[in-house]
Amino acid sequence: MSSTLTLPRVDRRSFLKVTALAGGGFMLATYLDPLDVLAQGRGGNAPPLEPNAFISIDSNGIATIIAKNPEIGQGVKVMLPMLIAEELDVEWKDVRIQQGDLNPAKYGGQSAGGSTATPNNWVPMRQMGGAARHMLIAAAAQAWGVPAAEITTTPGRLVHAGSNRSAGYGEFASAAAKMPAPVLAELKLKDAKDYRIIGKPIPGVDNFKLVTGAPLFGSDVKVPGMLYAVYQRCPVIGGKAISANLDAIKAMPGVKHAFIVPESHGGGSMSGVAVVADSWWYAENARKKLEVTWDNGITASDSSAAFSTRAAQLAKEAPHSTSRTDGDVDAALASAAKVVEASYEYPFLAHAPMEPPNATAIFNAANGTLEMWAGTQQPGGVVNTMATALGIKPENITVHLPRMGGSFGRRLYNDYVVETAVIAKTVGAPVQLRWSREDEMRQEVFRPAGYHTLKGGVDAAGQLVAWRNHFVTFSVAGAPTTNAQGQPQAPRLAGSATLNPTEFPARFVPNFAIHQSLMPLGVTTGAHRAPGACAISFVMQSFIDELAHAAGKDPVQFRLDLMARTPIAIQGGGGFNAERMTGVLKMVAEKSGWGKRTLPAGTGMGVAFHFSHSGYVAEVAEVNVDAQKRIKVNKVWVASDIGRHVINPLNAESQVHSAVIDGMSQLMLELTVDGGKVAQANFDSYPILRLRQAPTAIEAHFLTSDNNPTGLGEPPLPPVLPAITNAIFAATGTRVRSLPLSKHGFSWR
Repeated sequence: MSSTLTLPRVDRRSFLKVTALAGGGFMLATYLDPLDVLAQGRGGNAPPLEPNAFISIDSNGIATIIAKNPEIGQGVKVMLPMLIAEELDVEWKDVRIQQGDLNPAKYGGQSAGGSTATPNNWVPMRQMGGAARHMLIAAAAQAWGVPAAEITTTPGRLVHAGSNRSAGYGEFASAAAKMPAPVLAELKLKDAKDYRIIGKPIPGVDNFKLVTGAPLFGSDVKVPGMLYAVYQRCPVIGGKAISANLDAIKAMPGVKHAFIVPESHGGGSMSGVAVVADSWWYAENARKKLEVTWDNGITASDSSAAFSTRAAQLAKEAPHSTSRTDGDVDAALASAAKVVEASYEYPFLAHAPMEPPNATAIFNAANGTLEMWAGTQQPGGVVNTMATALGIKPENITVHLPRMGGSFGRRLYNDYVVETAVIAKTVGAPVQLRWSREDEMRQEVFRPAGYHTLKGGVDAAGQLVAWRNHFVTFSVAGAPTTNAQGQPQAPRLAGSATLNPTEFPARFVPNFAIHQSLMPLGVTTGAHRAPGACAISFVMQSFIDELAHAAGKDPVQFRLDLMARTPIAIQGGGGFNAERMTGVLKMVAEKSGWGKRTLPAGTGMGVAFHFSHSGYVAEVAEVNVDAQKRIKVNKVWVASDIGRHVINPLNAESQVHSAVIDGMSQLMLELTVDGGKVAQANFDSYPILRLRQAPTAIEAHFLTSDNNPTGLGEPPLPPVLPAITNAIFAATGTRVRSLPLSKHGFSWR
């Protein structure tokens, strides 16, 4: 089964805009209508993405390619230029890459998130390179007086075999600017067998600067006259500042300004107290002396323990709503040969990127302009918010995109960027706002907790015949319960606190139901790496494992049998392709030697798979648990189907490794809320995985399928959690149904 990426129709006028460059070069830029694709927006909204590119070729044939999307460490700064360079037909050594600033009029949409960069740019970026090559050929054909069809290219050169002439791209760069742009529908792109760049391992363009400590990140930005700011929010999330000892703070050494920011500025940031000083150290020391009167607001009643207790109560009551029902679950459970019941729970999590949020801004009151340097995954999404907050026009805002030191979804939310803009306007000087690690841990946008009560049944033949899930999750506390017309409306779900009604094994179980109940939540939640899936996979794939054991079936074979069924053919299948998932499951079973290896005592193997962000990934973990319940993950095998091409194998393998390690971290992490305050503040109480605790080996395998390539930032993460917990069960007989693992006495070794 194949899938295709449907792009808007674009004529030659709207596709290419050609302008001459000084020095005899030329530029091309794509302009495509927005694509309605999911890209990790706030609250699940999908900001439009416009795939685009920007190329210049100088008189020496050096091709400079603008990397339009924000770089977080996911490798997009190299991947997108690779697509362009392939069809342009240049040597990679002759490519230079520059990070583009935010410029929608020039580059279209620029964002990072949802593993969308690859699927949304696979066709347009190659077309961009192919269009440039076409125009160079046309220029050479005109100069040489030969048909363009007779001209071919070798990397960086134009060749006319009939007259034995050739020239470097640089010789025709200026002339190419005057050539008409090709019609995309008629543009012939390379056959995959001729690829020179796609599919080759290419290192990151910033690697040398990263290892030598060269300035790349937002906190490296320095501008003349810059001051440094810290921002103290209410310890209770969402609370507002009423008053503070501002005069005393302003009298402290190095402090220039201290003031209350009373409003959220259209939802862009929360109320707090800003302290601005000659250095961050002065500002941070002064912040420690703040005495603030807070209005704690509605979140003061939020408590992790209370949520868990309330969820257990709701699970026993009639659900508030039903999002899916197939067949007759009650009847199927009543007649099942074996019935399994289980309650699963997972906690709130922080993103914990190594670089806490920061931004730098210059506000010019004379002309109402703002210049901003911000590591953000959604730079376009913050412009209108900042314009509203500052009372200026969006077109008067310039945003530069420094490299980000990690994100995992945190920098989809631009609160810190808006705070920086407001502070810069207030003080009338350039300002760099830096959050501390404690700010980030206690004041960010969290992965929501969740509670699942499941009941499943298998028949005498070991076939899964019934599945019920009562999912207790969160609504936004204080959100309106009526619309603008005063009519009742359903409660608004908290960010990422969802369970898709098409989540596997939906459609593959004849009697299937998902019910939902809601608890109001004041804590701010949103997308985490592999949003939703990073938690849901633990529940679904663990319970499938429970049912496999109840049925007396091998866990791999049980899953294969389940996917071999004809799915219920109703609208809203969720895009899940059982054939593709079967392929990766068989591959990972083969690569890991599933069922064929003799394991020592205390060692077990677990399997899981998950479909997320258009990627199909199956994983097997081999885990050893000693007598002290210390866990060592010996090895993880990962099989992925992300389409017919792995664009950069080096980066793809890195993405798989990072996803496995990130997922392992989540098994031991927990944020606890009490009275609306987050208890954890730094890595001493939020212990991300250490190098010595990582698996001895991680094998990344790729199964090619006849589908356009898709992304890899998220898909390998969700399956590793249940693969490891299922392996723990295989090793110890202990079934883990709640996280973190430390709740059950487990620890890493």
